[in-house]
Amino acid sequence: MSQFQCPECGYRYDEERGEPHQGYAAGTAWEALPDDFACPDCAVRVKADFEEVPGA
Repeated sequence: MSQFQCPECGYRYDEERGEPHQGYAAGTAWEALPDDFACPDCAVRVKADFEEVPGA
């Protein structure tokens, strides 16, 4: 499973953990998130801005 990081605040979306507070269960793949997914910590960046974390 991969992780994707917000370049604004450093928040990481971890596919293994999901984001239950946003309604995304553990195991939810990055590709399954909607295109308008916004960073839950800073709300400044959207999915297209996130960068995959190598080796995470």
